[in-house]
Amino acid sequence: MTGQPQSATPAAGPLAGVRILDLSTVVMGPYATQVLADLGADVIKVEPPAGDNMRAVGPMRNPGMGHIYLHLNRNKRSVVLDLKTPEGLEACLKLTESCDALLYNIRPQAMARLGLSHEAVAARNPRIVYLGAYGYGEAGPYAGRPAYDDLIQGQTGIAALSAQQSGDVPRYAPLTLADRAVGLHVGIALLSAVLHARSTGQGQQVEIPMFEGMAHLVLGDHLGGSTFEPPLGPTGYARLLAPHRRPYATSDGYICLLIYNDKHWRNFFDLIGQPELSQDPRFSTHGARAARIGEVYAFVADVIATRTSQEWLNGLARADIPASPLYTVDSLLQDEHLAATGFIQAVDHPSEGPIRTTAPLGRYESTPTSLRRPAPRLGEHSREVLAEAGYDRARIDALAARGITLDGND
Repeated sequence: MTGQPQSATPAAGPLAGVRILDLSTVVMGPYATQVLADLGADVIKVEPPAGDNMRAVGPMRNPGMGHIYLHLNRNKRSVVLDLKTPEGLEACLKLTESCDALLYNIRPQAMARLGLSHEAVAARNPRIVYLGAYGYGEAGPYAGRPAYDDLIQGQTGIAALSAQQSGDVPRYAPLTLADRAVGLHVGIALLSAVLHARSTGQGQQVEIPMFEGMAHLVLGDHLGGSTFEPPLGPTGYARLLAPHRRPYATSDGYICLLIYNDKHWRNFFDLIGQPELSQDPRFSTHGARAARIGEVYAFVADVIATRTSQEWLNGLARADIPASPLYTVDSLLQDEHLAATGFIQAVDHPSEGPIRTTAPLGRYESTPTSLRRPAPRLGEHSREVLAEAGYDRARIDALAARGITLDGND
């Protein structure tokens, strides 16, 4: 990785010594373990002979190394195992013996059919955290339904909230929002259970369902009047649903602006030459503004349209009012703050050449994080990981010859 002297061993981070067997695919599980791997955990990514589906999502320079895969799977090791064979299953169970946690994202019944039920895994390692991250909780009628980001966004009201706010058709957020938001819950849950296991010696099963996870996020903002029984009003957070809560059009572009507290409003009225509006009943208190939030946002929109973006950004900075330019993804990559903090890092990938990726998030004074490993080629670490589990070279060769494992270095 660039930025590390060849003779230096990169710092592992605060989770050094935590080992996770990651059987998950696509985005939610791999994102959770990407965060944990960035923090220093040893994440062993178990892949079928065909590899994780995200390997095939381009653009890419070489087959099986798609751009999203490269980001989601850095700092991990890849071992290929055909879990539908007795030998592949046994190798996987052997790996669980040295792991703090196993993460999977298929139905528990499918794990049991593979021979990887909680009971089978706990028999080999009673201290292990056995975490399932899938669509719907097993206690409800939706258990076992297929779940993807778009479906969960639609089912938890996100697409409908978009239409309610914009007056347009329902739209999904242009992110794998559910996968990544719930993936963070997965990471937190896994670490919490590992801490418990290390303090008590007792492992456990953990379930983190995607539907309930996103409902948790949406209802936290939008339960509204239905928080109370009987309801005190409709669901929804009025400020977030105001039609003019969007980037404001200036005379030559757009800016992002939030005039929030009383001081901001007083400064804004001074900036536009109408200080008397501070006493206007519509604007005089936070409660008054909240009660008329649609009208308030519309007023600001009309005012912002009268000057250029740069004029507003200069004036709002002097008035100490939070504002920023409207970025595209391309301009985000050129941001001077991200450049100064080293957030966008250049990486020399052994097979993919120069790529850009984001740095691990946050700074740890005593246990600094790093980009220790580039995203692995399929099966790149099969021999290494199986050898750590006690397999000798002849046994690994036999597994490779039968296609049960794959040596990505061949």
